[in-house]
Amino acid sequence: MAKKNCVIIGAGPAGLTAAYELLKNGKGEVHPIILEETSEIGGISRTAEYKGNRMDIGGHRFFSKSKEVTDLWQEIMPMQGKPSKDDIMLNRQVPLAENGPDPEKEDRVMLTRHRISRIFYLKKFFDYPISMKWSTFHNMGFARTWNAGWGYIGSCLHKRKENSLADFYINRFGKPLYRMFFEDYTEKLWGRNPSEIDPSWGAQRVKGLSLWKSIGNALAKPFRKKNSKNVETSLIEQFSYPKKGPGQLYEQMAKMIVEMGGEIRFNSKVTGVKLDNGKVTSLIINGKQEIQGDEFISSMPIKDLYEAMGKENVDAHVYDVATHLPYRDFITVGILAKKLLIDNGKKPKFKTVNNILPDTWIYVQERSVRLGRLQIFNNWSPYMVKDLENTVWIGMEYFASEGDDLWSMSKEDFIAFAKKELISIGLVAEEDILDATQIKVKKAYPAYFDSYKEMQLVRDHLNTIDNLYCVGRNGQHRYNNMDHSMLTAMDAAKSILDPSSFDKKEIWNVNTEQEYHEEKEVEEKKAA
Repeated sequence: MAKKNCVIIGAGPAGLTAAYELLKNGKGEVHPIILEETSEIGGISRTAEYKGNRMDIGGHRFFSKSKEVTDLWQEIMPMQGKPSKDDIMLNRQVPLAENGPDPEKEDRVMLTRHRISRIFYLKKFFDYPISMKWSTFHNMGFARTWNAGWGYIGSCLHKRKENSLADFYINRFGKPLYRMFFEDYTEKLWGRNPSEIDPSWGAQRVKGLSLWKSIGNALAKPFRKKNSKNVETSLIEQFSYPKKGPGQLYEQMAKMIVEMGGEIRFNSKVTGVKLDNGKVTSLIINGKQEIQGDEFISSMPIKDLYEAMGKENVDAHVYDVATHLPYRDFITVGILAKKLLIDNGKKPKFKTVNNILPDTWIYVQERSVRLGRLQIFNNWSPYMVKDLENTVWIGMEYFASEGDDLWSMSKEDFIAFAKKELISIGLVAEEDILDATQIKVKKAYPAYFDSYKEMQLVRDHLNTIDNLYCVGRNGQHRYNNMDHSMLTAMDAAKSILDPSSFDKKEIWNVNTEQEYHEEKEVEEKKAA
């Protein structure tokens, strides 16, 4: 029997997972061909290198409640069996896998890391998510704490109808805490006030988290088993991480795909999609080359997919909705510094090399800067930094829209702007900055406003195309984590290999918060 050709658009986590699963479980019946627009592996989960220092584009924790995903990660990259460089230096105890690889000797290894993320506000650090600790009240001051307490009580007594993301946050934290810790950061991220954003973003990203659940998590912590997966994703305390960043895992997966007989074609941008009788027949690459297939998996942005289909081949209104879906773009500046001006304190809970701040991420709530988030790569993995003992490698993250003032700034001007902001919030002294670089990523974040409100029309249309499967963050226009993106790809592979066992429409149900939708439905019924 002749092999089926499955053409896959995109070599990010979703596209690679689809190819890997088809090869692993397809009994030689499917030949995957991955078309990657760039010359790099990993999509927005790639790792960039600059003079021996490695940058995680956006920050990617490897944690999932799905055993299927965690098993795949460990199949590609086994867990550490010996301490990593900073574990040794700090005499730090971490879980070790029996007969697992030694990160000091081998590269193909996953590390166990502490999840420490905080909010930087009023030039002070607050726990993320917000916790009910003395340090929180002390940092907020009496007046803010008093207002926050009454605001939270009010939100418990009087629930809003959730028409926007602002309503979603206020129902869970109260208006004062929302304004302090959510409104400005969310507006930096999306370029819109949360009152203009669909609440489904909160259901997917913040999930069941609320102030009450944060308190409950703290009370339950002493009784919970280590590494328990019965905890909200935003509250996890440890996660896995590839020795040299997320891109390393996807580069290894790509290598295995090729070894198993799959193809990866780089610099292959899909510019045309040919349709006939409810099916995709072929794709046009770079405006000239045609590639035919039996099945097609797309992780490209839905906006670009419809533009490739052509206006004449799609219902005019559906085409208009799809091609006007909004996105936010991403700019990161890597700053190499001798040290930070703020250290880890005299009696730190988590020790760090040279007593630097212990955070992986820092959410910047300061209204005086446009900086959204900071990464400290030393804490993601000691192998991300060329000179761990003498430098701190920082990622400054900005959110932009293609063509706006941030996006249009020259590389040199943007780096100078970022340095000025970092200095202004008191984290680094100008004389301690050694080097810097900048990376820009288009369509990093599918957005939940404007034509998104009619996204269901687009989904319904895509479901009528029998041999097209949309997967991943951009492929579904859903702000998924990596594990959810990979699950959509796994489901697509299952549907292709055995259509009778898996309905392709169900792929859209990965990472939909049924509890949230059920609660919303109940509230609507009560209102009726």
